[in-house]
Amino acid sequence: MSDTVDDPNMLPQATSEPLRRAIGDRYLTYALSTIMHRALPDARDGLKPVHRRILYAMRELRLSSTGGFRKSAKISGDVMGNYHPHGDAAIYDAMARLAQDFAVRYPLVDGQGNFGNIDGDNPAAPRYTEARMTVFAEALLDGLAEDAVDYRDNYDGTLQEPVVLPASYPNLLANGSSGIAVGMATNIPPHNIAELIDACLHLIKSPDARDDTLMNHIQGPDFPTGGVIVEPPESIAQAYRTGRGAFRLRCRWEIEDLGRGQWQIVITEIPYQVQKSKLIERIADLIQTRKVPILADVRDESTDDVRLILEPRSKNVDAEALMGLMYRNSDLELRFSLNMNVLIDGVTPCVCSLKEVLRAFLDFRRDVLLRRARHRMEKIDHRLEVLEGLIVAFLNLDRVIEIIRYDDAPKAALMRERWDRTFERAASEAEYVSPPASDEPGLTEVQTEAILNMRLRSLRRLEEMELRAERDTLMEERAGLEGLLDDVAQQWRTVADQLKDVKKTFGTSHPIGARRTGFSKAGRTEDVPIEAMIDREPITVVCSQMGWIRALTGHIDLGRALKFKDGDGPRFMFHAETTDRLLVCGSNGRVYTLSAANLPGGRGMGEPLRLMVDLPNEADIVELLIHKPGRKLLVASSAGDGFIVPEDEVVAQTRGGKQVLNLRAPARARVCRPVDGDHVACVGENRKLLAFGLDELPELSRGKGVRLQKYKDGGLSDAITFRGAAGLTWHDPAGRTRTVSDLAEWIGKRASAGRMAPRGFPRDNRFN
Repeated sequence: MSDTVDDPNMLPQATSEPLRRAIGDRYLTYALSTIMHRALPDARDGLKPVHRRILYAMRELRLSSTGGFRKSAKISGDVMGNYHPHGDAAIYDAMARLAQDFAVRYPLVDGQGNFGNIDGDNPAAPRYTEARMTVFAEALLDGLAEDAVDYRDNYDGTLQEPVVLPASYPNLLANGSSGIAVGMATNIPPHNIAELIDACLHLIKSPDARDDTLMNHIQGPDFPTGGVIVEPPESIAQAYRTGRGAFRLRCRWEIEDLGRGQWQIVITEIPYQVQKSKLIERIADLIQTRKVPILADVRDESTDDVRLILEPRSKNVDAEALMGLMYRNSDLELRFSLNMNVLIDGVTPCVCSLKEVLRAFLDFRRDVLLRRARHRMEKIDHRLEVLEGLIVAFLNLDRVIEIIRYDDAPKAALMRERWDRTFERAASEAEYVSPPASDEPGLTEVQTEAILNMRLRSLRRLEEMELRAERDTLMEERAGLEGLLDDVAQQWRTVADQLKDVKKTFGTSHPIGARRTGFSKAGRTEDVPIEAMIDREPITVVCSQMGWIRALTGHIDLGRALKFKDGDGPRFMFHAETTDRLLVCGSNGRVYTLSAANLPGGRGMGEPLRLMVDLPNEADIVELLIHKPGRKLLVASSAGDGFIVPEDEVVAQTRGGKQVLNLRAPARARVCRPVDGDHVACVGENRKLLAFGLDELPELSRGKGVRLQKYKDGGLSDAITFRGAAGLTWHDPAGRTRTVSDLAEWIGKRASAGRMAPRGFPRDNRFN
């Protein structure tokens, strides 16, 4: 048999198109699928497809809020097999989140077992947990059996699933939603149902109401974990008006008195979507790195409720200032973004305002009302048809019995009989005559089936009266439904009444109906100096040659011998107080700031200073001194350039310090000393000394400076300020103090070469 094909029409037809168009079309298809079927919620019921299918599958399993629980594995398996052909892990995670009262404002799933916690722990495996619906979920499903919404085929066409749920309350805003699609995202915070329904009722009453008017009913988001919103009202109004914005959310805290002047801060509510365990780790890291020096400890005393303890370092600490630092450095305050990007009518993605979202829900509720009314009318019409046949049967009971008993085809006989309300019943069986054919059958097929299926116990006079009463009631109900379908105003009144019933059920009277998130003004946290909140105690600061620093309690003798690591020795040692700030000048020209209260204790060898500030390994410590506001410093480089800088200008607020002296390699910072006098003396590596007036140096906050002394070879060795009238003083190699009063030989103009240092000047070319 030949492998060739004679008919060219049987060959696969190849098509060609530009790669750009082919990729674009396919990616657009994927993007639309992600947007519509995965990431964005429907404005009508506020659900994504996976959540909608979970609730519908639980309804099909009859997992009502008052019934029994079923294994989560069974539920996720049914969802995956019948409606949602994706991974079971993703389905279970979505279902578990609907059961977490710290993640969802109004839980839709009632979970039994470990469904995770606010610490961030994952739920147990689905084989260990059980679930059923809550009353909030049942309210979303109410009306499915009354043709309230459209149905569509599932993924394989074997079953039907609802396109959207009837949703008795605005679930989109009640529980919020978040998702990331292709090119767009959504992030909607949860709100309070009672406030949402009040806004809906106002919108029904005043369809042209503005978003700002709706703000009289909806104060803002209502997060399941509580907290305090400190966003200004005008900012909240702008966010709801445009559908985009953000809310500043803080923890809720209080001061707990411990007696004897001691106190601690107790945090009872943390911001939404913040994992408590990670929050504690972050606060512990702040304590370890001393970014919040007035905080001593953090403890977690939580049980069912959140209870975090912040212990201040001193009772003099201001609680507001401490919390202000915590807000800036941890997730005790965060910004929750608002992006109300939703699917309108399940098709069109759109960033909506608050009014547009509520209007979409109300229009949907009206459509649901009309569909349920039409469905009820169909049921009533069917029942009225049955009742009419049953009543005719009671009026002609003997004839009906006679036909059923003696006719070979009772159904056809009943349908072709002309029924008369004054029908004379046959006296006996012998008188029975088969009814003649008629062009107008007396009973319909539905009525005939109802008569034939009627029980003997129903053949009593009381039953006939009940049928007539039921008919009258249904006729009255049908007239009301006809009036409802014809009157738009009555339709909106009915929608409003339904919403009022929902508010009565799920409002403030419900155990979780009350508002949880409060509102407050952020206020201005005054920058209270940390030193003012620290107990003032004397210490002795010790820094070794290798840069290990510590603080000894009290003012000890500076000549006292101390222990250091092998190969290390003392370099800086001076008296200070715990409220002092220390300035560290590095050879890289940067000045770093340390709090004396944060120095390690003196029991050990201390800690490397480089762990407290970002001093590079290649940079050395030039000077370590106590910061005194208002004082000035003389700074100079090894290249012989320098200037005067106000000490207040060099204080840094971060670990990175502040660049003061600009350097060009290989120059390094060599001098950083307090200004005390009216003259400057500098000595070079060539041992030439020069003195000149302090007024010849400029005062800068940062820069390279001006030339202090001129050198042919080498550079600057040291510089100092002194009073010209008192002369220049230094210590000789023997430790004796020497003073040269007559400096006429060395006084000159700035940037001159100078002359050889006096006899007895230290060999290391240092004044001290």
